[in-house]
Amino acid sequence: MNNFWTSLRKPIFALAPLSGITDSAFRRICKGFGADIVYSELTSSTAFAYQPESTLRIMRFNDSERPYVVQLFGNNPEHFASAARFVSREIKPDGIDINFGCPIPKVFKQGAGAALMTNPALAKEVILSVIENTPLPVSIKTRISVKEAGLLNFLDYINGLDIKSIMIHGRSYAQGFSGPNDIVTTRNARAHFKGIILANGGVKSPAEAVALLEKTGADGVGVARGALGNPWIFKWLKTAYTGNPNGRPSAEDVCGTAMEHARLSANLKGERGIIEMRKHLCWYLQHVPGTRALRQKAVKIRNIQDVADVLEQVTGQLC
Repeated sequence: MNNFWTSLRKPIFALAPLSGITDSAFRRICKGFGADIVYSELTSSTAFAYQPESTLRIMRFNDSERPYVVQLFGNNPEHFASAARFVSREIKPDGIDINFGCPIPKVFKQGAGAALMTNPALAKEVILSVIENTPLPVSIKTRISVKEAGLLNFLDYINGLDIKSIMIHGRSYAQGFSGPNDIVTTRNARAHFKGIILANGGVKSPAEAVALLEKTGADGVGVARGALGNPWIFKWLKTAYTGNPNGRPSAEDVCGTAMEHARLSANLKGERGIIEMRKHLCWYLQHVPGTRALRQKAVKIRNIQDVADVLEQVTGQLC
């Protein structure tokens, strides 16, 4: 097994998985700004079992994205086993991650995502089904707690399994994506898990990342919503951690990156890529003062020229 986790320089700065957002185009942009590792979108293990070819198209990646980890969710060990074999053989990423943290209702109602933490026996079976069916390093993503199920007890239950890394979202299932980050539990996880620990949740600035690293003693951080329209955060994280100053991107930098992102998305997905780019373009424009009105145009773009027209109004010239 080639365990890439051991070769990463600490602290590790990862683009955390986001459903419908962390596609190949966005991953490439974030890698370009220094993300050490990127994760796929949340992907159904059942989809791999029944529609492997269509799922394969979604999960394809470019070598520039490595190390790249495919994240799976579901509740059926047999489906996870099938997905692990298919991912390893056909997609060939650097690792496979299992989601135990997604609080989205449609996922939770399936007994998947965060719901799996409430069923440790099934969770253990799922992890084993992946480990036994891939030569790739296996990692997991969890929450601090899900209803009555706490992270530390969960880690004790799966102790001994060959898990290389864990990304801990420092909020409970009830909190969803807002509220304070449970620093203490994340810090205490070290006594229950000996692999790589990434702290996750609420990182939107270099100062927040540095504070989270110092308070939790984690090996790195996973950035999710803090990277939306702001891939520069990975560059800032690295310079901030080394004590160097950070400079905000100019309007020209924002436009240039947004245009590059749009072209990548269009090349990879065609018209659908541009439609999906609408939300990203709005996020980019939030970082440029005085562009509120332009965001109304951003949600209506239909082709690459529409993107260029919106961005031209920011800088006065095509980006």
